[in-house]
Formats: sequence, structure tokens, C-alpha cells
Amino acid sequence: MSTTSTVRVVVVEDHPVTRMGVVALLGQDERIEVVGEAGAGEDALGVVAREHPDVVVTDLRLGDGLDGVGVTSAVRGTRPAPAVLVLTTYDTDRDIVRAVEAGAAGYLLKDADPARITDAVIRAAAGGTVLSPDLAQRVVARISRPQADLSAREVEILAAVARGLSNREIARSLVISEATVKTHLVHVFTKLDVDSRTAAVARAREDGLIP
Repeated sequence: MSTTSTVRVVVVEDHPVTRMGVVALLGQDERIEVVGEAGAGEDALGVVAREHPDVVVTDLRLGDGLDGVGVTSAVRGTRPAPAVLVLTTYDTDRDIVRAVEAGAAGYLLKDADPARITDAVIRAAAGGTVLSPDLAQRVVARISRPQADLSAREVEILAAVARGLSNREIARSLVISEATVKTHLVHVFTKLDVDSRTAAVARAREDGLIP
């Protein structure tokens, strides 16, 4: 944290209106000074290098190019390294874990109470970790959970299920029998420890196995 009385912040958000809102919110707190902003990940690295902020507040998805996790990893590798607070609309376990593993000090949703967001910036600047008990529990559970080892064919079939295809349609598209599709799905359910197609798709997305 800088020796000045305010926390210096760079805001990274690809949607201009949202970025203006975040800048305005943080600017209302006398403890915070927004010293720069960027609409793309690559641009953010230049702004951070120039301004040397205490905290970088970044969205997770930043359009094409470097995403919020990439920004986090890059700026945390600089010296002095600013703290990073991810402020986003995405709350899947995989996204949260990726951000934390990249070095983010906190992860908040954009619909959080404004006072909580500004307080999170202050806490991050002071070296604190900003994760709600629920998110922290999910991170621990996700990290400790073994990664399912699906075969390429099983992932292919599960991706087709995620697109809404029936077993018959999957069999036709992959030129295999419907019975073979069912067998693969049984193996998928076992490996993912689920008992339905919907649960299998949800678990696979959490683990980053399918988009």
C-alpha cells in the first residue's frame, strides 16, 4: 500500500458504462483514489506499469485477449505487486478457483453492496483476503475435489448432451450405436459422481471439462 492517505486503484472493465459506474462508486470513498482505468487486459498492464496502484479491480471476462485471470497473474508477478480484486457477474467454482490460484486477494459479484465493494478494496490494499465464507468454502471444496479423468470420447458425448442432443442424435452424429452412448454416459456419471444428465453437465462445466 502506498504511503499516501488514499488507496490508489486501477479499474479494468471492458463495458464502458459499467466501468464508469465502478469508477464513480470507488471515487465516492475518500479513502480511495482511482488513478487509471482500462477496457482490455493488455491495456491494463500498461496502465498498471505506469501508475503503480495499490489495488487492481478487474472484471473476469474482458472480451478478446487477456482475461481477468491473465491480468491477475501478470500484475501479481510485478514488483511491487498490487493486490487484485475480481469484480464480476460470474460465480462458478472454476472461475473463482482460477482467480484465487492466479493470486487474486478477493472475488466479489457486481451486485454486492456498494459499501462491501469499497471496504474490500481497502482490505485488499492492506494485504487481506476478501472472500465470503460461502465462496471460501467452495474454493476449498473445489481444490480438494479430485479432477475427473474423462476420456476424449466421454467429453465429446458430454458436450453433445450439454447442447441438448438425445442419445439417438449423439449416436447418429458420432456414428456409434445408441447402446455405446449409454455405456459412455454410465461411465461419465460414475466418474463425476452424479446421477443425471443435468448434474453431469453442471459438474463438468464447474471442472472446466466442457464450455
